[in-house]
Amino acid sequence: MSVLIITHSDDNDSAVRVAEAIARKGGRAIRFDTDRYPTEVLLSASYGGSGDERLTLTNEEGEFDLREVTAVWHRRISFGARLPAGLDEQLRHASLGETSAAAHGMLASLKAFRMDHLQHIRYAENKQLQLQVARKLGLDTPRTLTTNDANAVRAFANNCEAGMITKMLSSFAIYDEGRELVVFTNPVKPEDLADLSGLRLCPATFQESVPKSLEIRATVVGHRVMSAAVDSQVSARATHDWRRDGVRMIQDWQHYQLPLDVEEKLLRLMDHFSLNYGAIDVILTPDGKHVFLELNPCGEFFWLERSPRLPISDAIADVLLGHSPRRESNL
Repeated sequence: MSVLIITHSDDNDSAVRVAEAIARKGGRAIRFDTDRYPTEVLLSASYGGSGDERLTLTNEEGEFDLREVTAVWHRRISFGARLPAGLDEQLRHASLGETSAAAHGMLASLKAFRMDHLQHIRYAENKQLQLQVARKLGLDTPRTLTTNDANAVRAFANNCEAGMITKMLSSFAIYDEGRELVVFTNPVKPEDLADLSGLRLCPATFQESVPKSLEIRATVVGHRVMSAAVDSQVSARATHDWRRDGVRMIQDWQHYQLPLDVEEKLLRLMDHFSLNYGAIDVILTPDGKHVFLELNPCGEFFWLERSPRLPISDAIADVLLGHSPRRESNL
């Protein structure tokens, strides 16, 4: 069995770990670094009049017949990232369009299991929809407001007795002299409410502040839930977002067992979105409630294999190779 891993050349060791797990279990991993297409990696699709077809990927490891691929792992996509910096903008736009169309068209033609279908991933990335579905499934969720209306924000803040935070719906970072400055979850102070004119340029998402006993990452692979927790409140920097002090706290994560009813609701959430993989953020409050925050359809997991050594790569390989139950799709 052959598994096509769709990633990019600057990915962390997650792709390598999964490829190694696939090899240990008797499969073969083919790595497609999407940032190197079309400048370095070659893709060819040939469709003959008599029904003959040929689908190949060529990289430094050789030429691969993609018709033999039995599963595809959609991890990261960055088509055309290595196009020449001096390329005319109109030509760049055309090149990126054709590159994306060619690659997606070929990938769509593969008769293989997907983890997961891009349509399902994009649909599940809708954070407002996630909260709506989670509530219907009986999960506790924080009160949330997404708006560009300053008056609505002030009214919402008045109803958040424990305070309010603001967060991004999409991944965003500012680059300063080569440094990546990620926008984390931040508290909203009373003085911040005085001038909300920036909402006219960009809507924002606000949530009631949820008291934290632990922050939990539940990684769902197929029908398996693997959870770990960290006490982010021991760090002043990580009070509102553990990622702000994530590097220092990376060894502090411990195995955590979610209540079975919470696990079951998370699995039903995955069923709703037809996903076989998801990284789910949950807060354990001091009074013992498990509050759902969000689902990341392609969320990271590499640090959880280091501490507390959750076997996530093995679980991913098992689903890709068909050794574990899957959520099948009719797409």
